[in-house]
Amino acid sequence: METPETSATPSQPADSDQAAPTAATAPTAPTDTGIAAQTWAEASADPHYREAVVDLLGALAYGELAAFERLAEDAKLAPTLADKGKLAAMASAEFHHFDALRERLARIEVDPTRAMEPFVPSLDEFHRQTAPSDWLEGLIKAYVGDSIASDFYREVAARLDSDTRGLVLGVLDDTGYSSFAVERVRAAIEADPRVGGRLALWARRLMGEALSQAQRVVAERDALSTMLVGGVAAGFDLAEVGRMFSRITEAHTKRMAALGLAA
Repeated sequence: METPETSATPSQPADSDQAAPTAATAPTAPTDTGIAAQTWAEASADPHYREAVVDLLGALAYGELAAFERLAEDAKLAPTLADKGKLAAMASAEFHHFDALRERLARIEVDPTRAMEPFVPSLDEFHRQTAPSDWLEGLIKAYVGDSIASDFYREVAARLDSDTRGLVLGVLDDTGYSSFAVERVRAAIEADPRVGGRLALWARRLMGEALSQAQRVVAERDALSTMLVGGVAAGFDLAEVGRMFSRITEAHTKRMAALGLAA
C-alpha cells in the first residue's frame, strides 16, 4: 500500500530569471474539484486513474529528459559565452525536473523507464521533424514548443489529485527560458527586421507540430484520454477538450506577440 506523499517543487537555478513582463501567462484550466480534493493514496485506489497518472508522469519525464538534451545541444550554437552558461543552467534545471518525476514513479512502484517508453517514438519524431537550423530557430522552438506542452500538462493537472498536481505544476515552473528567449529574439528582430518573417513562419510550423503531438499523446493512451473526457474526471466532456485546445492556441498567440511576431 502506498502512503500519501507531499509533493516537492524542483528547485530552479539560483540565477534563473523571473518571467519577463512581456511573456504571456499560461491559460487557466477549470479544476475538477472531485479528484482535486483527494490525495494520491485516495485517488490511486481507482486503477484507471492510477494508469492515467503513470502515463502522464512517464510522458512528462521523457519530455524533461529530451528538453535537457536539447538545451545542452543548443548551448553549442549560442553566440556568446554568457548565453552558453545560461542555457547550461537551464538544461540543469530540466534534468532536476526529470529526476523529480523519476523519483515519484519509483515511489509509486513503477519502473520509470517503462513509464517513459511509450512516449519515446512520438517525442523523438517531433524533435526530428522540428530540428532548428540556427540559434534563433532553436530559441523559438524551445519557447513555443515547450510552452504549448506545458499548457497542455497544466490543463491535465487540473484533473489530478493534490499530491500529483503539486509535483506536475512544480515541474512545469519556468526555468527562465521564456524571458531569455523573448529578450534574444526581440533583439535579433530589432537588429534585422527581415528575421521576423522567417521566425514567424517557423513558429507557425512548430505550433502545428506541437498540437498534433499533444493530440497523439491523448489519442494513443486510453487511460489519459479517459481522464480528459470524463471517465475519471467527472463533468469533463469532449466539448471541453475543444475548449482546452482553444485556450492553448490563445496562449500561443499571446506568446508570439511577446516575441514581436505575428501568430
